[in-house]
Amino acid sequence: MFDLFKFFGKGESKSKDIAKERLKLVLIHDRANISPRYLDMIKDDVIKVISSYMEIDEKGMDIRLSRIPQKDDTYSTALVANIPIKKVKNLGPNKG
Repeated sequence: MFDLFKFFGKGESKSKDIAKERLKLVLIHDRANISPRYLDMIKDDVIKVISSYMEIDEKGMDIRLSRIPQKDDTYSTALVANIPIKKVKNLGPNKG
């Protein structure tokens, strides 16, 4: 028998996890003093630079701030980029 309450309960748990992850990202942005608009500007610049050398999948791209634990039980902020590469451009004999 299909348990309707369990079905909806799973979605509630997922929503809670998504909300928790979003809150973490907001706190990281706040602590690093970087606005979402500023992060978008960084993302645009990264796209421009990498696109000079490689064809990338911008839709599959993920650039975000993350907290990285340090040895002294503190955290630092890191810019983490996951950029799918479609192909490397041929730079020619004099450029590489």
